[in-house]
Amino acid sequence: MNKTAATLLCAGALAAYAGTIQAAVSADEAKKLGAELTAVGAEKAGNKEGTIPEYTGGLTTPPAGFDKSKNVRIDPFASEKPLYSIDAKNMDKYADKLSEGTKALMKANADYRIDVYPTHRTAAYPKFVLDNTLKNATRAKLDAKGDLEGARAGIPFPIPKSGVEAMQNFVARYHGMTFLVPKFSAYNSDSAGKVTLASQGAYLQESVYYDEAKTELTLLNRVRTDYTGPARRAGEAIMVVDAIDSERGRRAWQYLPGQRRVRLAPDLAYDTPNPSTAGMATYDDVNLFNGRMDRFDFKLVGKKEVYVPYNTYRFTYNDKPEEVFQAKSINPSVVRWELHRVWVVDATLKEGKRHVYSRRTFYLDEDSWAALASDQYDGRNQLWRAGFAYLTQSYDMPVPTTLTAGHYDLIAGTYYMNIWPGTGGVKLSDTHLPDASWTGDALASQGVR
Repeated sequence: MNKTAATLLCAGALAAYAGTIQAAVSADEAKKLGAELTAVGAEKAGNKEGTIPEYTGGLTTPPAGFDKSKNVRIDPFASEKPLYSIDAKNMDKYADKLSEGTKALMKANADYRIDVYPTHRTAAYPKFVLDNTLKNATRAKLDAKGDLEGARAGIPFPIPKSGVEAMQNFVARYHGMTFLVPKFSAYNSDSAGKVTLASQGAYLQESVYYDEAKTELTLLNRVRTDYTGPARRAGEAIMVVDAIDSERGRRAWQYLPGQRRVRLAPDLAYDTPNPSTAGMATYDDVNLFNGRMDRFDFKLVGKKEVYVPYNTYRFTYNDKPEEVFQAKSINPSVVRWELHRVWVVDATLKEGKRHVYSRRTFYLDEDSWAALASDQYDGRNQLWRAGFAYLTQSYDMPVPTTLTAGHYDLIAGTYYMNIWPGTGGVKLSDTHLPDASWTGDALASQGVR
């Protein structure tokens, strides 16, 4: 290589590297936040048809009759009726506002429909999250590995410029400091339409990224699952700690009561089958995507209006699972769908990387940064699984909550739903457990059976 070529190559490499560590937006562009954009980067105005309203701050006032001690959030829109329904017979009329997975479900199941209600932009946040999001707009960076730098306790990139930035917003979205599902259930429906309980237990998640008291930010989230059912799984426990730095990655432990010991579990990631769903989903299917992003290339396609599950209080906190989980799908009558603007992100499997999915499309809600729908493609590039997450605004904290999610297998004709709280509710807190509670030794000391 001659000197000129070497110089140009070096300059190009430095320019590419510099591009990865620049702040997401300039100070001038950041001034849009709180003006034409909301504090987290959504369009403040409604759409021209009036079917998406203006954002006015979200839902922060509990409705009459709410009892915080029960951890069940009653539906503030219980009196509303569907505006219309969409199914296989009329889906062509609304096709441009349906995810590919939703359309495929309608084609595969003549009884499947979505009931569309008036749109309410309920997502709301504590002041510290909004303040930090504004600061992050000009200080957050992606390093050469695609890891976060400079972001703290807010949405990292409220004005995203790439698919990785948008997905980092999703991974680091605000869903409270700590939330506990005291008694979650996961249900499966097989190809014959038989619905069974796949798992049951308690689910705890801490968002360390949002702890402003931490002087050094190294962790993103900490999760613990303690299984109480069915009988074959009672006493099992899993603990997962995700680091900001992808080289540190994920540390995971598993307690197996039959062995009465804790073991490191590095395989609790990527496309390893998730036992919580009896293997019907991968570990990185949790909340539609979970864990490291290093096996896919992410492209920010743009923003569009899409029907997604939203304000799903009637489904999330339902007291009759036998009426909710039906043979081929969740009972359409209990799921509320609304029209919202979403960021569309395409993920393509990187050359030389392995995963059961060759491609994935994510639909990220502009107000909460939660993934509310996803399309998953197999190695033949055939649409395989259609995923959905179910958002409720916890108006008492305030926290946009999307812990319940699941996928429909379009090839096998099955589906599952994970981390469904039902009447056990969701308990939110502003405190974290001591760091010593998040070690393998701590998991071992609390093992039962």
